[in-house]
Amino acid sequence: MDFNMKKLASDAGIFFTRAVQFTEEKFGQAEKTELDAHFENLLARADSTKSWTEKILRQTEVLLQPNPSARVEEFLYEKLDRKVPSRVTNGELLAQYMAEAAGELGPTTPYGKTLLKVSEAEKRLGAAERDFIHTASLSFLTPLRNFLEGDWRTISKERRLLQNRRLDLDACKARLKKAKAAEAKATLWNDEVDKAEQELRVAQTEFDRQAEVTRLLLEGISSTHVNHLRCLHEFVKSQTTYYAQCYRHMLDLQKQLGRFPGTFVGTTEPASPPLSSTSPTTAAATMPVVPSVAGLAPPGEAALCLEEVAPPASGTRKARVLYDYEAADSSELALLADELITVYSLPGMDPDWLIGERGNKKGKVPVTYLELLS
Repeated sequence: MDFNMKKLASDAGIFFTRAVQFTEEKFGQAEKTELDAHFENLLARADSTKSWTEKILRQTEVLLQPNPSARVEEFLYEKLDRKVPSRVTNGELLAQYMAEAAGELGPTTPYGKTLLKVSEAEKRLGAAERDFIHTASLSFLTPLRNFLEGDWRTISKERRLLQNRRLDLDACKARLKKAKAAEAKATLWNDEVDKAEQELRVAQTEFDRQAEVTRLLLEGISSTHVNHLRCLHEFVKSQTTYYAQCYRHMLDLQKQLGRFPGTFVGTTEPASPPLSSTSPTTAAATMPVVPSVAGLAPPGEAALCLEEVAPPASGTRKARVLYDYEAADSSELALLADELITVYSLPGMDPDWLIGERGNKKGKVPVTYLELLS
């Protein structure tokens, strides 16, 4: 009991001494031991790393799960060390509604058939989104959280210890200074100065030891950056895979819808902003148009009289093929990635398609597979 009381009294005395030292430093009434410039740079870099890691983590969480209520629910499950229940993605929910609508409105009608096809595509998009969220969480979010909840907490703890050791050191320096001043006035015995010097040596040793421990941890931030760099590459890879899957699913859907009997095809060219080489999907609206040719099949049908189609007098455009494309029928032109072809549009043609020419071959080509060149 007496030992515990003495320890509490000692701890209270140390806390009071540190508080006095800290307060006097703030008011400029006491000297403060400064850390070297390299150490200060390490501290600043660590603080910056922690701050930006938190911001990137939070915003990535918003990207993967925009619903704040769902994020709170997932956070609570993680804190309780329980598995987060599977949640239907927005794409999967939309797919479900479209399928139910098709069943009620008539699955054999053009609208119902299209709803079913789009529903299947949205379901695949939802599954791709689920895979992306899972992969990104494991490869990117988890390492960031581990740093904040593990390494950073250790660094913060050692920095607090270093701060306490520094306060103790400066308090010992102040006591020694006062003891020497009192000795000069012959008001203290030499043993008081010796005691103060001994306390200073102990405090200096403890401060140096703690400074070295903290320095090593701060220098480990470089390894943290390397690890986060690797995780960032993994995140970009998973995001690229996700968007590539989405692009492929939608291209397949667009191709299927273009072959549906009764599929809606516009008969006039829609208004469109000026053509940009980075926006190939708007290309058809500004392409040179060939005058109507006798015997040309209506837009949207496969049987084009391609032999009778000639390049327009207003000129043509060159285009670079972005991806391989396999022609579905004789009206389409097969494409190979990176080849150059000549393209132009027909009046009333689906804006997602162009007429492409390569040598003595011609046929319809999808705009999304092309990069139009100026």
